[in-house]
Amino acid sequence: ELEAVFKGVGGVNFLSPVKEITKPVAKFIEVQLLSMTSDKSVIGWIILALALLLLFLALRSMVEVLKSLVIEKAKAWFDNYLFKNALRAFAVGILLTVLVQSSSITTSLIVPMAGAGILTLKQIFPYTLGANIGTTITAMLAALVTGSDAAITVAFSHLLFNVAGTAIFMPLKKIPITMAEKFAEYSIKSKLIPVGYIVVVFFVIPLIFIFLFR
Repeated sequence: ELEAVFKGVGGVNFLSPVKEITKPVAKFIEVQLLSMTSDKSVIGWIILALALLLLFLALRSMVEVLKSLVIEKAKAWFDNYLFKNALRAFAVGILLTVLVQSSSITTSLIVPMAGAGILTLKQIFPYTLGANIGTTITAMLAALVTGSDAAITVAFSHLLFNVAGTAIFMPLKKIPITMAEKFAEYSIKSKLIPVGYIVVVFFVIPLIFIFLFR
């Protein structure tokens, strides 16, 4: 079994560059909020509101900056090097996610590039699949360090699940790409559609299954 083969292999700790960069800022915000109030629920709501505000401002700013640059030259560079073909985009997604240890960061970086017209959905699709595999590496390293059979089993289950999903959807990429394009068209017409999608997919459906099979 895989957990038996890899048990005891770990021992190396990897630092996340993103965490190291953001840690001083996060500490500063924490100190400032604690000086204002000691109520953890209030602090939590303030952090949530601040995080959402920064997220939207950052994405909007990135799109504007990318548009102000020489888009044609940037597009040519991405087309000729990083996203020349699906295999290369897939590999970039894996490597970049392993480096920053967060698929959320790597996929978020690509959104403003699509908004600026530098990358197409067909180019981003294999990159995103690669990011989904790359994000399993962090859990794998953590599991190997612990040496626990259960942890290694879960880590490999995560990896194999994402690999299986990639193997299924990579040849069928026209289906999710077409669905995404149609969903984007409807979302532009009504802002309630993406909100409803998030609520139903990430809250309603999971809660239904939790209550049915608990």
